[in-house]
Amino acid sequence: MMKPHLHGSVARRSFLSRMGGGLAALGAVWGGGSATAQAQTPAAAPASDGRWQPARHAADDWLDQLPGKHRLAFDTMTPDRLEDALQFAGNYFSANKSGYGLENGDLAVVIVMRHRSAPFAYNDAIWAKYGGTLAKRAEFTDPKTKEAPKVNYFTPSVADPSARARGMAGLIKLGVQFAVCDLSTHAIAGLIARDHGISADAAYKEITTNLIGNGRLVPAGIVAVNRAQERGYSIT
Repeated sequence: MMKPHLHGSVARRSFLSRMGGGLAALGAVWGGGSATAQAQTPAAAPASDGRWQPARHAADDWLDQLPGKHRLAFDTMTPDRLEDALQFAGNYFSANKSGYGLENGDLAVVIVMRHRSAPFAYNDAIWAKYGGTLAKRAEFTDPKTKEAPKVNYFTPSVADPSARARGMAGLIKLGVQFAVCDLSTHAIAGLIARDHGISADAAYKEITTNLIGNGRLVPAGIVAVNRAQERGYSIT
């Protein structure tokens, strides 16, 4: 009488053992191979010291030298985008002052000027001399006169009633840094050379020695956007 009972117990143990193995196998399939996944975890998620980090270049250290507890960079490539950046940068300072009690020095703000916003990186003297060429490059005319401006429309040195109240002059006083695309500057120098019968080198030297206050040449505007983000700036 005991043999059938023992045989049944052995059978049940054998069945349960097979079931356990089967369920484990099914679990591995349903769970995406949990045992395999666990074994691969170290390779899929390397240690922190093995993770990618952006390379640091001395040419970008100026981004860290701007004082500020908070960092924000605007990417502009058209006159409209530049005008918006000037307005919103002003809002950024005023809202941080009223809402958080922060001072201007607590905020690091960069406005990148590239492509069609780059012509506004040069001061009134350059616009008075080469305004037609600059306006054509920017695809911009004065909204009132419908002609090429004879001064920088976005007020690099004085407040102009025809422009928004928060022009470059006001932001420069707040400490905003303007990053000027050197690739665009070379292209603009070439246009000036063509239109005014001077060498491109002479035009380049002239416009780069007449940048707006707080204007800084960077190798390319898009590179400055990338480097700013890698160094902790929010990009808008």
